[in-house]
Amino acid sequence: MAGFEGVVVSDPWLQNQFTQVELRSLKSQFLASGGGRGSLTLRDLSATMSRLKIAGDCLTEDERAAFLRESYPDLDHHVDFELFLRVYLKMQGRVGAKNSSSAFLKAATTTLLHTISESEKASYVSHINNYLGEDPFLKKYLPIDPMTDDLFEIAKDGVLLCKLINLAVPGTIDERVINTKRVLNLWEKNENLMLFLNSAKAIGCTVVNIGTQDLAEGRPHLVLGLISQIIKIQLLADVNLKNTPQLVELVDDSKDVEELMSLPPEKILLRWMNFQLKKGGFRRLITNFSSDVKDGEAYACLLNILAPEHSRKPYPSTVKDLLERAKLVLEHADRIGCKRYLTPKDIVEGSPNLNLAFVAHIFQKRNGLSSQMKQVIFLEANSDDPQVSREEKAFRLWINSLGISNINNVFEDLKNGWLLLEVLDKVSPGIVCWKSANKPPIKMPFKKVENCNQVVKIGKQLKFSLVNIAGHDIVQGNKKLILAFLWQLMRYNILQLLKNLRFHSHEKEIKDFDILNWANNKVKDSGRYSRLDSFKDRSLSSGIFFLDLLSAVEPRAVNWNLVTKGQSDEEKKMNASYIISVARKLGCSVFLLPEDILAVNQKMMLTLTASIMYWYLKRPITEDGSVSSDGENGSSSESTSSSTSDDSGSESSSDDSGGR
Repeated sequence: MAGFEGVVVSDPWLQNQFTQVELRSLKSQFLASGGGRGSLTLRDLSATMSRLKIAGDCLTEDERAAFLRESYPDLDHHVDFELFLRVYLKMQGRVGAKNSSSAFLKAATTTLLHTISESEKASYVSHINNYLGEDPFLKKYLPIDPMTDDLFEIAKDGVLLCKLINLAVPGTIDERVINTKRVLNLWEKNENLMLFLNSAKAIGCTVVNIGTQDLAEGRPHLVLGLISQIIKIQLLADVNLKNTPQLVELVDDSKDVEELMSLPPEKILLRWMNFQLKKGGFRRLITNFSSDVKDGEAYACLLNILAPEHSRKPYPSTVKDLLERAKLVLEHADRIGCKRYLTPKDIVEGSPNLNLAFVAHIFQKRNGLSSQMKQVIFLEANSDDPQVSREEKAFRLWINSLGISNINNVFEDLKNGWLLLEVLDKVSPGIVCWKSANKPPIKMPFKKVENCNQVVKIGKQLKFSLVNIAGHDIVQGNKKLILAFLWQLMRYNILQLLKNLRFHSHEKEIKDFDILNWANNKVKDSGRYSRLDSFKDRSLSSGIFFLDLLSAVEPRAVNWNLVTKGQSDEEKKMNASYIISVARKLGCSVFLLPEDILAVNQKMMLTLTASIMYWYLKRPITEDGSVSSDGENGSSSESTSSSTSDDSGSESSSDDSGGR
C-alpha cells in the first residue's frame, strides 16, 4: 500500500497482534493524531482517540482519560507508534469488557477496524442516484439499491468514483481519459482507480494509506469514507467568501473577514447558522452538527426564519416527541426543495456527517444573506491575481496531500508557523527543533514570530533564496513571500525524491537542468521531434511536448485521436486538461490546473515534468530490464500504479476511440 508498505514493529509479539491491513490503518491514525513528530503525549491521547474514534466509539473521552491515568503514571510521556499500539490494545480490552465483544467485530457492517453507517450509505446512494442517474455510462447500473452492497461492487472499476469527482469539482478529470469500455480488464480498472485517487487528492480529499487495490477490492469503510469526503466537498463548494461574498454579512470589520477566510467550510456553516438563529431569538449557541441539533429545535427555528411561508401546523417547536418533531422539520425542508440526506432518526441520533449535509443543502437553497454594499467592499479589497489564486490552491493541496493536516487558506493557516514546521519536518525529517517550537493555540504574537523565524532559518539551511524574508513576513500573511517560500519547499521536496532514487541519481544533487535534459532525451529517444528549451518555453502552451513525453514514458498512455494541434486557445485548453488527467492516470500526483499550462507557469511546468520523471524512474525494474509489477509503490507525496500489465491492455478510453 502506498506510504506504509510492510509496516514493521520491533516487538514480535506486538507485530503478531495485527494484520498488515490493521497496522497500516493504525499507522495512518497515529500520524493523523500528531504522532511521528514527537508532539503527541499520553495526555493528548484521550481527546485524539475520541475524535478519530480509535478503538471504537463505545468509550467516552472521560472514560479514555480515566483509563490512561490508571494505566500510565507519566501522562507527559511522548508516544511512539509501538506505545500507541499498546494503548490501543488495552483500550480494545476495555471496550471488550464493556460490550462483551471487540469493537470491530460487533456487527455485520463492521470492516476490520472500522464500522460503516448504514444511514450514511443509504444517504450517499440516494445522492448518487439523484445526480448521476442520467449519466450515459452509469445509467445501466443506477439506481443503486441502498439495502445492498451494490455501491461497493459498482465502485470497483473506478468509473463511478471518477464521475463523482467531476460532480464535486467540475472539470477536474477530463472524462475522455476514463476507461469506459463495456468490459474493462484489470489494467484498465486500475488506471481508473489511479486517476481517481490522484484527482481526489487534487480536490482536497485526504487520501492517506489508500491504494488502488483497496478500492479494487471494494473495501466498504474506505470507499464510503472517500465518497463522504467528495460529497462534502460538493455540498460545501459555495460556503466561502469567494463563491458567496454575501457571507461577509457575518462579520463586522476587516480583521473578522480575515478570520472568516481562514475557517474551514463547516465552521463557516456553523457561524452562518448561529447568525440566522440569532435573528429568530434562538438562545443556544450551536457548536456542532451532532448533539446540538438532536432535539430539532434549531432546525425548526432556522427553517422558520429562512422559509416562513412554508411553515405548517402543527409547528415543530410545539411537538414534544423528538422523532415527530424531526419528521416535521424534514417536511418543512422538503417544501423548499431541500434533499433530505437524513431521516428523522438520523437527526435524533445526531449523525454528524448527515446533519452537515442537510444544513449545507439548506444553505444552497436559502442562505438569507443580502448585504450588497459589504460585498462590493469585500470584493474590491480581496481580489487576488488569478495566478496567485492558482498557486495558493496548488500549494494548499500539495500540503494537504502530505497527510499532516488539512488547511483552507495558506496565507491565513500558515501564519503561526507551526504547520510550516510540520511540512518541513515531513520533507526533511529531523530538521525541526521541536523543543524550540510553540504549539497552537498560540495567543502571543511573538510566539508565532519565533516559529516563523525557525521556518526561515531552516529554509536557509536548505539553501532557499530568502533575501529580505523574515519570520514576521509570514505572520503578517505576506502573500508574495509566502508563495515564494512554498514554491521552494515544494521544489526541494520533488528534487529530494528524485535524488533518493539512488540507482538513477547516484545520490548526486538533482538540478532543474537535469530534469529538462531527461525530458528532452526521453522524447527524442521515442522518435518524436518536440523539444523543451526551458520551463518558460512558450511552445509548452500547446501541450504537444508534454503529450510526447507522456507517450514516451508509457506508449499506451496517450490516445492521439483525442489530441488537438494546440493552435487556438480552445485547442490548447483541451490538450492541457487531457495532459493533467493522463498524468494522474499513470500515477503522477500533480496539483496544477489547465490554466497553468496555457500561461506557461514556470513553477508548475517544472513540477509537472519532475512528477512524470519521478513516476518513470521509480518503477521497479527486473533483471532483464523490463518493468516489474510486483505491487504498489508510493511515498508521502507521490503515488504510482500498482496493477499488472497484460496483453489485452487498454487500447482506448472508450469503445469507439482510436488506437494510441
